[in-house]
Amino acid sequence: MKNTLKKLKPTKLFKDFFESEKSGGLTLIVCTAVSLIIANSTWASSYEHFWHTDFAGHGIAHWINDGLMTIFFLLIGLELEREIYQGELSNIKDALLPIFAAIGGMLLPAGIFYLLTYGTEGQAGIGIPMATDIAFALGILSLLGSRVPTSLKVFLTALAVIDDLGAIFVIAIFYTKTILWMNLFIALSIFVVLLIFNRLKIRNLIPYLIGGVAMWYFMLNSGVHATITGVLLAFAVPFGNGDEKSTSYILQHFLHRPVAFIILPLFALANTAIAIDGNIVETLTQNYSLGIAFGLIVGKPLGIFLISFVVVSLGICKLPFDLDWKSIIGAGLLGGIGFTMSIFITLLAFEDAIVINNAKFMILTASLLAGMLGYFYLKFTLKNEVVEVE
Repeated sequence: MKNTLKKLKPTKLFKDFFESEKSGGLTLIVCTAVSLIIANSTWASSYEHFWHTDFAGHGIAHWINDGLMTIFFLLIGLELEREIYQGELSNIKDALLPIFAAIGGMLLPAGIFYLLTYGTEGQAGIGIPMATDIAFALGILSLLGSRVPTSLKVFLTALAVIDDLGAIFVIAIFYTKTILWMNLFIALSIFVVLLIFNRLKIRNLIPYLIGGVAMWYFMLNSGVHATITGVLLAFAVPFGNGDEKSTSYILQHFLHRPVAFIILPLFALANTAIAIDGNIVETLTQNYSLGIAFGLIVGKPLGIFLISFVVVSLGICKLPFDLDWKSIIGAGLLGGIGFTMSIFITLLAFEDAIVINNAKFMILTASLLAGMLGYFYLKFTLKNEVVEVE
């Protein structure tokens, strides 16, 4: 069943978000290439040592992964909030398709990974193939130009945001080893206070930022991954009517470029220094490597397409007017670009440096292949397609 009555009109903030993610994705590609080149050069040792240089008790990479990435999750949370109030997720009929697609795109890859790693140490990485990298996925999609339907941009964005939210829950539930309950209680109490500020219609951003930093500190020392703070803070920041004067809009608009051009590039530089000096065949055939590859390249598009097809066939939701099943398959292929979140979960799942290095290599390889497949598939299927505008 297809919805032929509705034309999506993206908001200015969605356009800004899409543009920043598009540009950020291309920047990530450059940073990743630079990091890989240096990691396999004579400067490799110095480069790796730099990211582990102690600063205030922790290495630089640790501050990026546990500190700056919280701001990335804050932006994701703000975008999710906007989608819920005003965007693709604001209407239940429209929201159901990307929600179900995201669920399928998380469960099937996780299931494939679990089957291939059951009973081994690699099983801990079950969350690795579950997430979609928004910046890379939208960056690849942008290369197709004006032929891409607006609904496909919105669908992929909503899918990836929900995907990342699912990954955040996975991190909170499965990758939290020891919980210091007092610190967690204080962090959540601060969150409740910020929610009260919201209900009292306190619109000034400063109390929320101060509270967010305090919540981050106690969450960091609670055992629960500190980046969860970003999402919690996003839903505490007042949304109001969502216009350009609202607190949420101002913060989200401000964060676009720093996240796209500073935080994510730093994450890529710090975490993709992968030394390719072992037996490539052995690396690619490890059970966790196969789980990552099949999870991202096969599980993602298959899970997204199958569950979308089922719910549309059952009349639970509808396809947007300018999408067809070829577009959904293309979005599913781009959904196989794991990168940021996949690497992030790898760092939490494994402790062995060799396993981490191999998993990162497989994530990059699988994400590259998924991106190429998605790009060429959509280029082929969209090139003769006339996109309806009425």
